[in-house]
Amino acid sequence: MTQLEEARKGIITEEMKFIAEREGIDAEKLRRNVAKGYTVIFRNVRHDWVKPVAVGAGVRVKVNANIGTSRDIVDVKAEIEKAKVAVKYGADTIMDLSTGGDLDEIRKTIMHAVDVPVGTVPIYQAAEEMLAKGKAIIEMSEEDMWRAVEKHFKDGVDYTTIHVGVTKEVVEKMKRTKRAVGMVSRGGTFLAAWILHWGEENPFYKDYDYLLELAREYDVVLSLGDGLRPGGLPDAGDELQIAELYTLGKLVRRAREAGVQTMVEGPGHVPIDQIAAQVKLAKVATDNAPFYVLGPIVTDIFPGYDHITAAIGGAIAALNGADFLCYVTPAEHLGLPDVEHVRQGVIASKIAAHAVNLTRFEADFRKDYLMALARGKLNWARQFELSMDKERFIEIRKDRPTKTEACSMCGDLCAIKLINDMLAGERD
Repeated sequence: MTQLEEARKGIITEEMKFIAEREGIDAEKLRRNVAKGYTVIFRNVRHDWVKPVAVGAGVRVKVNANIGTSRDIVDVKAEIEKAKVAVKYGADTIMDLSTGGDLDEIRKTIMHAVDVPVGTVPIYQAAEEMLAKGKAIIEMSEEDMWRAVEKHFKDGVDYTTIHVGVTKEVVEKMKRTKRAVGMVSRGGTFLAAWILHWGEENPFYKDYDYLLELAREYDVVLSLGDGLRPGGLPDAGDELQIAELYTLGKLVRRAREAGVQTMVEGPGHVPIDQIAAQVKLAKVATDNAPFYVLGPIVTDIFPGYDHITAAIGGAIAALNGADFLCYVTPAEHLGLPDVEHVRQGVIASKIAAHAVNLTRFEADFRKDYLMALARGKLNWARQFELSMDKERFIEIRKDRPTKTEACSMCGDLCAIKLINDMLAGERD
């Protein structure tokens, strides 16, 4: 049985117990949210070394980090280092988006390098295998696509992005809809081009019941991909995005009926004043399915700083109900991220997630409370101890005292220490 099916039977699974203890929440409340489909648990039945993670209602906002090779750069060691750095700095999950090299071996290597859940996009592998044969991506057969999906499920991936909402009907709408940027989803583009070439329906949509059978067998969380997400602010909230969203809502309900866990992916590039409305619309359209957002990126004119533009959008999205933030690195729109880009991307998204989590969980707020006390006392050692990124703390404070006595460095600091001590009643 899947986590969803067991939850409906009133069973609190070992995974639920582990997550409840880790999150500091009631296991029965978690079970009820899983039973409703409001929360999903990442743990493929074959991924027995993973530490399960929950995303959705009643748990903390989570952060995902994308890594992966490209056809131009196949450096598996570098991707493993990125995965480990991402986890070190707070990523709750990793997505392997590799498109170059031995994809099967790369995926398995990444999964064994970390103990967090791993997600993938199987259509990438189906497409790359066509290119390796000297064929065009649109020459993929339905069997090629299904073979990639089943391979990923059997290998133990915990969640997969499947662009089920890129239907023949939506592709027809694309012909009549003007977009500033067009279609930016790689997987969605592959399927749209395939539909246009063959004149056939998206195999994942046409045979959705078969997809549900496979997902149920391995208890893989289906991440219903936003193939028509806006790739620029002018396209946010257009007909294509909303049409796909309502299709995904129907598919969520079908998945729940089949006992399959699902979440829904969201935009994309969204003006800051539209984020709250878009998140709430997605929640209504999908009956409160966990919502997984890329950013959202709130401005298009700061390449090199998109980890910041995305963190701003991510905080607002999470505050309004988004459950899962996909990090964005400074290299977004510019190139393949390096290890430092990954670190910066994770930390930026982690800040966004924590800013919301501390409003929901007393334990999270307490960390900030203790930091505030340490700052009030100018206790540098304690501030270092509480800091989430100690390496950065040291980098900035290098060659400076780290003890409370640092207040003697200048008159301003001394005055601050004097006043704060008086307010705290610590002076005669």
